[in-house]
Amino acid sequence: MRVAVVGSGPSGVYSAQSLVQLDPTVLVDVLDRLPSPYGLVRYGVAPDHEKIKSLQNNLRTVLEHERVRFLGGVQVGEGGVPAARLRELYHAVVYCVGAATDRRLGIPGEDLPGSFSATEFVSWYSAHPDTVEDGFVLGARSAVVIGVGNVAVDVTRILARGAAELRPTDMPQAALTTLEASRVTDIHMVGRRGPSQARFTTKELRELGSLPDAEVLVDADELAPDPGYVDPSSLPAAQRRNVEVLRGWAARPPGDLPRRIRLRFFQRPVEILAENGRVGAVRFERTQPDGQGGVTGTGRYEEIEAQLVLRSVGYHGVPLEGLPFDPATGTVPQLAGRVLREGVVAPGEYVAGWIKRGPTGVIGSNRPCAKETVLSLLEDAPVLERKVVPDDALTALRTEGIKPVDWAGWQAIERAEAELGSSLGRSVVKLPDWESLLSAARTAET
Repeated sequence: MRVAVVGSGPSGVYSAQSLVQLDPTVLVDVLDRLPSPYGLVRYGVAPDHEKIKSLQNNLRTVLEHERVRFLGGVQVGEGGVPAARLRELYHAVVYCVGAATDRRLGIPGEDLPGSFSATEFVSWYSAHPDTVEDGFVLGARSAVVIGVGNVAVDVTRILARGAAELRPTDMPQAALTTLEASRVTDIHMVGRRGPSQARFTTKELRELGSLPDAEVLVDADELAPDPGYVDPSSLPAAQRRNVEVLRGWAARPPGDLPRRIRLRFFQRPVEILAENGRVGAVRFERTQPDGQGGVTGTGRYEEIEAQLVLRSVGYHGVPLEGLPFDPATGTVPQLAGRVLREGVVAPGEYVAGWIKRGPTGVIGSNRPCAKETVLSLLEDAPVLERKVVPDDALTALRTEGIKPVDWAGWQAIERAEAELGSSLGRSVVKLPDWESLLSAARTAET
């Protein structure tokens, strides 16, 4: 049986891993739009999180399996290989394409110069080839990060780190140079609900307190409206630990470090205000608990100065041409991973990861999600294998003008990034654009 997995991030690689572990004869092609594998592990995990980034080594083992083949630079859907064509080339197709866009705030001023989604900022400092640098950081004195999840903590931490801490990472040189010149002294991370409802993990939160050039400031009086902050004993363990960390910071006297991280809660953004045609401040309405797990406005407002705004309020899936899509949930309708078309199982089509369950969980959540899908696929295998498919889909793709970046091409990219780092007196430095990535991959052909 020949299976295509679309997407080489964790959900895609875990799907390939389950397939080869559970079926001793299956052949798997892992397709990705990018010429490089690993998805959000490469382009979403912060460069200073080396331990998490080392997960690439585990994913690499799967992609180097003798029955798994990486085919990068292959667009599936609009402008590329149609989903219908993939169904002709393989017995089954598993889509693991993630949630590709950010949720919006829906407030005036959201599109002012200087206002970005956190994903745009992450893509910039992670060298995603679709990124276009457009005024990040340089010149900003005050930054507002809207959101209190792990991504919000990541971008806050990167803004607060000194150049000496970022230089050993694989951050692209242009982003490092910009951050070295950063004038940001105050970073406000703001949530509309209370501290006991924040989505960050305690480990990520504590990292903010260990930065050598930044102090964390928390106002205990501001957090007191949250019953879970006043008495955390009844909270789940994760939230209770978060509150304990915040309590410790609130009890500390302020220091004199060059940067300040101000954690704010019960503040709902209502407008991003302009100054000289760019972001100048964010207007917030004070909120209070509504007694039902949410918040309600109080009619009291506050403005926080900011020349840079990073919005981190969640993700949403986008439709993939040729697949059904539920715009309300941002997912593909499915049953145990089987794609449903108008409520009926579509033979040979499957989903895993965020496009299956929505943007929830951590990297490890993708493993059981992928396994459930693969078990459904293998249960359907006796029927799927009756379909006649080409002996080698790659040959068919090349005949149709598709030129995938194979594993040797990816290894050539890795060598080029190591050489670039060496030339800059750093370790590995990522290539930041399509041209340099594809140029490096082509060296493998010669």
